[in-house]
Amino acid sequence: MADIQSKYNDCITYFEQTMPVAESELFFADAYQLLVAVILSAQCTDKRVNLTTPAFFGRFPDAFSLAASTQEEVYQYIKSISYPNSKSKNLLGMAKELVARFGGVVPDDVDMLQTLPGVGRKTANVVVAVAFNKPAMPVDTHVFRVSARLGLTHNAKTPLETEKQLVAHIPENILAKAHHWLLLHGRYVCTARDPKCSECGLSSLCDEFEKNVKKNLKSVKKC
Repeated sequence: MADIQSKYNDCITYFEQTMPVAESELFFADAYQLLVAVILSAQCTDKRVNLTTPAFFGRFPDAFSLAASTQEEVYQYIKSISYPNSKSKNLLGMAKELVARFGGVVPDDVDMLQTLPGVGRKTANVVVAVAFNKPAMPVDTHVFRVSARLGLTHNAKTPLETEKQLVAHIPENILAKAHHWLLLHGRYVCTARDPKCSECGLSSLCDEFEKNVKKNLKSVKKC
């Protein structure tokens, strides 16, 4: 337990020094806009979402205007996004539920958010952490991958298992920022297909890097 906490502490120190400002790369003005943007971002780049949302928010500035629309109209505004059919359906359903049950106001509770169409645990955690500055650890593919490679998580088979392990070792007051640290590190350094290990300041702490070094040494010895 002491060794794993030491690794967490070293990683936190590194990110605090190299990435003191870590924020969402999605453009949004309020909790409603963030919720929409995160729903749109599923299996889609933030860049593409940011190109799409200005016109969307111009037409649908709040949950009330979105709820009064149709799936066909919503689709026209997001057709360049991945899975526009399902996302237009979810956005419309989400808005209708927000209006009917929450007076058009986005709740700041993870469990309540997950009762909305198109909102899973990751999306709910993002909204709670980013829009409301509450302690939460959203786990997307980047966070899942980086945590496992570094050795911050062990045998975590699901995003929820990863979340629980991270929450157990990261101080509550920096959980939200730590999410962005891991996400941005995975997006730009520890990428899925071609990780930039030579540029990574965490390679000395990384389980995956150590494993690959040992593997390469064994290959050299066989030659």
